[in-house]
Formats: sequence, C-alpha cells, structure tokens
Amino acid sequence: MSILVTGGAGFIGSNLVEALLRDGEEVVVVDNMHTGSPANLEGLEGSLNLIRASCNDLPGLELQPEQIYHLGIPSSSPMYKANPFLVGEAINGFISVLETARRSGARLVYASSSSLYSGLLPPHREDMTIAVTDYYTEARLAMERLAELYHRLYGVPSAGMRFFSVYGPREESKKQYANMVSQFLWQMRRGEVPVIYGDGSQTRDFTHVHDVVRALRLAMASEYQGILNVGTGRAHSFNELIGMINARLGTDIKQKYVENPIKNYVRDTLADTGKCREILGFEGRISLKEGIGRLVEGDKRY
Repeated sequence: MSILVTGGAGFIGSNLVEALLRDGEEVVVVDNMHTGSPANLEGLEGSLNLIRASCNDLPGLELQPEQIYHLGIPSSSPMYKANPFLVGEAINGFISVLETARRSGARLVYASSSSLYSGLLPPHREDMTIAVTDYYTEARLAMERLAELYHRLYGVPSAGMRFFSVYGPREESKKQYANMVSQFLWQMRRGEVPVIYGDGSQTRDFTHVHDVVRALRLAMASEYQGILNVGTGRAHSFNELIGMINARLGTDIKQKYVENPIKNYVRDTLADTGKCREILGFEGRISLKEGIGRLVEGDKRY
C-alpha cells in the first residue's frame, strides 16, 4: 500500500514512518525540513521515498497515495506569532493535501491540536464550542472546517486528531519548540535550572508519541469522519514533571519561577478520551513516569 506522510521527517511523522515501515508499508515522505531532519529517518529499513518539498508543492508531484497522514504543519503558537503568514501557508498546504486525497481517493488522517481548547475548563471534549485565540488556533480550526467541507462536497474521508502535549524520541529537531518534557529533561541533564512561567501548578495531559502513532493508525483503519482527542485523560503539573525528571536522573535541581509573559496562555489541558476510546478502542498506555524513563534510557521501542 502506498502511504503519504507529510512532515514525515519531523518528530511525530518520523515515529509514524518507522511504525509503517516496520509493517512492510510503502511510504512516501514529503517534508520541507522546517522542523524536520533527515537524521530522524536514518537507519529506517523498508520502502521509503523522501521528497524535500512543502505541502504546497503536492499538485506538481502527481502522487497517488491510498492513505495520507498530514503532519506537515508548523505546530507551535510562537511560530505563528513570529510569522502570521504561516496561517495562510498552513491552510493552502492543507488544501493541496485535500486535493491530493480527492484525486487519488485516499483516506486522510491529519493533525489538529488541543490548543483549540484554550480558555475552556478541562476536561476538554470534542463537542465544546471553540473560540479562536491566536493565529495558530485560527489555522487549526480552519483546517478542521475545510476537511468537513471536502467531505460534504467530494466525499473525502478524514479524521482530525487533536493532540495533547506530545513528547518522545526524535524531538531534538524541534529545538525551542519541543514539548516541555523534552526541554526540561535536556536542561536538567546539562545541570541547568528549568524556568517555569508562574508557580508551576499549570497542568498538561502529556502524551507519548508512540501512543499518538497508535491512535493515528487506528483512525486510518476506521471509517470515522470528524474530530477526536488524542490524550491520556491524566494531567500532571509542571512541578510534578520536574519532580519526576529529578527522580529519574537522581538529581535535585530546583525550578525557577518567572512571571508569565504570554497572553492567552493555556493554563490547563486534559483530554476527555471517551469518544476516542469508544470509536477507536484507543487508550494511552505509556504513563508520564514511564515515558520519561524511556527518554532517559534512549529507548525507542514500541
């Protein structure tokens, strides 16, 4: 089976590509290396074709995939604040993906974000009314609406996955845009003091990338049309996170608290996982404690 993975050299994408190749699938990766890296795909065995291009280049590539995973989207709010034109780039790129799916008859599973729940009290459900709070959430919500439009107009089947705080192996290429689990771990391994906005009581539903990959593949194998949360249904504070990393490293590094400079800061996230569990049979398997241990050990096993 021919499978297209946009952003396949990035963090989540490369973990997905590894799983697909391991199962003998033929994978085409389209990635402009914005936050991806060819190093993320080194050593992977199987039928893999890496094309250095953006999603906006898809019409000229004339690909005919049977399945499409769309992960090639700038994935951090600060990126969009620094460059608002990324909104148009993300939307236009997604239209190119949808057109590819329409022409080839492919099913599409694409990344969305729990950032859409900004300002809403947890637990966060898919049926909550979304209020756009920044450039990033505008891009994500527009993509969800476009996916539904293409389904209504052309019958393009798709599932949008609202990821909650994804962390795990191969995140180094994201640098300052990596999840706080990875950023704090990298800093503390170097003996540096992690800096936290506020008092550290803010919480996140930290979700290991291998669980995310399972959810993506379950969604692809299903016939579900619409939006699903991908999280664990368990939240941990930043203070708890620092404590877990200290415990795993055998260190006693104290965090530094500073005033939060970010407007529309997401205070807490927690996925209501009931819908994803009911429709896909998905539940997060990897606890935060186990996930931190795997990162420390460099363990990439599924």
